Amino acid sequence: MRWSSFGKVTTVLTAAALVTGACTSSPRRAAVASSPRSPEAVASATASGYRPFIDPSKFGSTIDNPFFPLKPGTTFVYEGVKDGDSQRDVVVVTDRTKMVLGIPCVVVEDTATHDATLLEKTEDWYTQDAEGNVWYFGEDTAEYENGKVSNTEGSWQAGVDGAQPGIVMPAHPNVTDSFRQEYYPGQAEDTFWIVSLTQPVSVPYGNFDDALLTLEFTRLEPKVIDEKVYVRGVGLVRESAAAGPKETAELVSLNDP
Repeated sequence: MRWSSFGKVTTVLTAAALVTGACTSSPRRAAVASSPRSPEAVASATASGYRPFIDPSKFGSTIDNPFFPLKPGTTFVYEGVKDGDSQRDVVVVTDRTKMVLGIPCVVVEDTATHDATLLEKTEDWYTQDAEGNVWYFGEDTAEYENGKVSNTEGSWQAGVDGAQPGIVMPAHPNVTDSFRQEYYPGQAEDTFWIVSLTQPVSVPYGNFDDALLTLEFTRLEPKVIDEKVYVRGVGLVRESAAAGPKETAELVSLNDP
């Protein structure tokens, strides 16, 4: 899901500086920024690597973070380009939950198609801690060719084979904060930085001021940097490649029950 026309040079240079800093800084700084205020839930790192402290009593299945609300029954529709072809993503917040590490996670289904041809189906698992930070606990993803599953690479679940959850949206976003979204060594290692809280954005769904702009990076694809834009009360409205292969997506419709 990607596309953008704003601030390319600035954001790419900013991202490069941040990536360099993350690679040379201490494990704690590279793992997560300091804005989450709950010591029971904040992601942290030790000398042996990234390992957030997870207390199941501090989490719940209600996700109402203003920049990442996941109300059951909500459907987001995105349209854009990936691998040179048009792509349509239908993201559905289901009323189902999946227990991961003893925590109820909201199940979100993402179906990607090109001209009605199924490309990929993904089930993502999110939860929110008592402070309002939204966490990502894993995904079950499958790519399709000729109607059959061709690849499940990228699937992971917190607590399985060393995989660890991460924060996808903090309760109190601040510019320059950085977070690890997920950690499954060699498979899923996305991190992101908050670079603006006042980003104007226009997508088919609407025009907005004061959006939250992030840059996303993984050491597994060092030449790829993504921009994501979130709107308060809506969620993700635009995703685009700031560096690497052109991939775009914009929110075209939102069905909020």
